Amino acid sequence: MGSTPRRSPRRLFGVLAATAVAFTLFSSATTAGAADTAATVARAGTEQAAAAQPLSTSTPVVFVHGYTGSASNWVTGMSVFRANGWSSSNLFAYEYNSYGNNVTNAQGLASYVNTVKARTGASKVAIVNHSMGGLVSQYYLKVLGGNTNVSHLASIAGANHGTTYAGACLIYTTCQQMYPGSSFISQITSGDETPGSTRYATWYSACDGIILPYTSTRLDGATNNNVLCQTHIGFLTDSAVLGQIARFVAS
Repeated sequence: MGSTPRRSPRRLFGVLAATAVAFTLFSSATTAGAADTAATVARAGTEQAAAAQPLSTSTPVVFVHGYTGSASNWVTGMSVFRANGWSSSNLFAYEYNSYGNNVTNAQGLASYVNTVKARTGASKVAIVNHSMGGLVSQYYLKVLGGNTNVSHLASIAGANHGTTYAGACLIYTTCQQMYPGSSFISQITSGDETPGSTRYATWYSACDGIILPYTSTRLDGATNNNVLCQTHIGFLTDSAVLGQIARFVAS
């Protein structure tokens, strides 16, 4: 084997010096790049913070239960809203007669919203409904003109276009109104399904099991959120979905 050639000290020094200069330049460029990145991130954070300023947790929220439901359905919902910044004094649950008439129930919701506005001093409220509460809410907003009093409407598994499951309780007027093709459904779905300046959003799932078809919840003109798999009642304790709704109402 031949002997390995040895570099002269001068050449070795030159290589080391060049390496040091390159490292210094690279470090300077990296530092500058990092500074630029940091500045960009900081600026983006500032812009996001500024954009987030309009978010409001002061809007009173009126929760509207479904068929055979009650205010107790919203224990988790209210807890999630409180965790997202709402005061308990701005969270309300409207109760109505599940076996009566949804026209009367919607009229009752109109009166309830007026009471909430008077109590809180707010110009508008947000409405979060579930199941048949979708029919009550939609009638109030569209037929009774309640959209002028509502900033946001979030419909969770709402029976907004009816459900064939209501065929099991047709002895009650509310269930007759909830059946697809009813005159009640026609009133709230004909023309503009999302009237006024109210922001509308829905959450629905193929695993619902009660709203049939499950796409009945969707509203034209709304932000419609397809949840991967959640049952009809399971929505009421789904903190992830409820958190999304709280952020939607705060927007």
